Amino acid sequence: MEKRLLLGDEAIAQAAMDAGLSGVYAYPGTPSTEITEYIQRSAIAHEKGIRSRWCTNEKTAMEAALGMSYAGKRALCCMKHVGLNVAADCFMSTAMSGIHGGMLILVADDPSMHSSQNEQDSRVYGNFAMLPMLEPSNQQEAYDMVYHGFDLSEKLGYPILIRITTRLAHSRTGITTRPQKNENPLSFPDDGKQRFVLLPAFARQRFKKLIDAQQDMLEASEKSAYNQYIDAPDKRMGIIAAGIAFNYLSENFPAGFSHPVLKIGQYPLPVKQIEKITGECDEILILEDGYPVIEGQLKGFLKVKGRLDGTLPRDGELNPDLAGKALGNEAPTHFSIPETVVKRPPSLCKGCGHKDLFEALNAVLKAYEAPKVFGDIGCYTLGALPPFRSIDSCIDMGASITMAKGAADAGTHPSIAVIGDSTFAHSGMTGLLDCVDGNSHVTIIIVDNETTAMTGGQDSTSTGRIEAICEGIGVAKEHIRVMAPLPKYHEEMKTIIRKEIEYQGVSVLIPRRECMQTLTRKKKAK
Repeated sequence: MEKRLLLGDEAIAQAAMDAGLSGVYAYPGTPSTEITEYIQRSAIAHEKGIRSRWCTNEKTAMEAALGMSYAGKRALCCMKHVGLNVAADCFMSTAMSGIHGGMLILVADDPSMHSSQNEQDSRVYGNFAMLPMLEPSNQQEAYDMVYHGFDLSEKLGYPILIRITTRLAHSRTGITTRPQKNENPLSFPDDGKQRFVLLPAFARQRFKKLIDAQQDMLEASEKSAYNQYIDAPDKRMGIIAAGIAFNYLSENFPAGFSHPVLKIGQYPLPVKQIEKITGECDEILILEDGYPVIEGQLKGFLKVKGRLDGTLPRDGELNPDLAGKALGNEAPTHFSIPETVVKRPPSLCKGCGHKDLFEALNAVLKAYEAPKVFGDIGCYTLGALPPFRSIDSCIDMGASITMAKGAADAGTHPSIAVIGDSTFAHSGMTGLLDCVDGNSHVTIIIVDNETTAMTGGQDSTSTGRIEAICEGIGVAKEHIRVMAPLPKYHEEMKTIIRKEIEYQGVSVLIPRRECMQTLTRKKKAK
């Protein structure tokens, strides 16, 4: 055992390696990215041969993790909250099949949408799938939950969903580590064909087993050290605090709690402890960072206060001041933002090739009455902001291509998609196949900066393969055009874009220029 100064994400990664991890499967997404990066940099991981390359998307990551679990090994699958939408098909089916080797699904939620397009709460998914969940209140608890979580997963026979939020992922503290365990030996489930072949006859049996397992999951939660009832004299109010909300509550009571508190760190909710605090207290305040998940479960038959009745704001992150206000304390105002200060929006980096693309694209589109450019998730999404204002939509990973197809089918011309190289590999290829199959009149621009730039420069699975992928999918070779997005090629880019817009079919343009950030890092390394 030793003490280390680690981010919450790093504590999770270290715990997984210490617990006998054989592979981490992930797609980069803030605030979960640093988990996999930490393992990729680890000398111990290299020495042990722990698998840690980035996957094409979250669905492929979860399926690969399940495959490793099937072979008896311990697997960690990491993603941000919207990534769980991509992996939901496998996630829900894994609840039916169960696991063999321990499997943890780490999902990092992003309340207040610091770097996300929505605020969804992954606990809703956990309840939906009827799987056990863990939610740490601090970085040490995150380490402990992961370290012991593999044992819990193997004991229950199901994957464990671990839910963290941005503040825990990206804040740092001292962590006490535990002894390293050996990896599990290779083994396979005795009843593998019946459990993992989810034909209706088998699936119906597995669903009954999942329902029966709820009692085991509840008993584990009732006995969990992460669910703790802390008694106090003033029972006019009881407080239920989940995950990091317990830390925020603790900051308001430096000398100790004056009201009874039920700390929640493991789900399903511990019924006996819920009954105890609700039976002893006149009213209940519920503190949770994200959706009113616990509050919603208790609201119908208890007098509870929280996000649903306006005691706490319905959106955004929880914090110690909001927790104090809900307790009746006036939050001190130390700083104020003058009205003259305007928030500075993000912008593309100096020298970024995306700028040259948008300048050429805008110049061409001036000749059209109602051009539409469907964007995607990545640095290039900033092309929707001034000075370019080039992009008309950004919905989810891969939606640019399929939205452009639908708009083209409706008669829109030109109908253009702008998608990054990594996002194309993540979830754009299937949309391109739809376009080819329908011979849609679309122009697809795959901006290739040879990395997953927005999340920090991770490797992209499409690097060096985009032309071959597009040709293999069925795009005519003569309509796969590579461009160099530089000012000196501005006129040439305009000519290519104009020509392919007028082509009656699927065309793919690939402006290729290495990301300035990764290029700078390479030069510094040299």
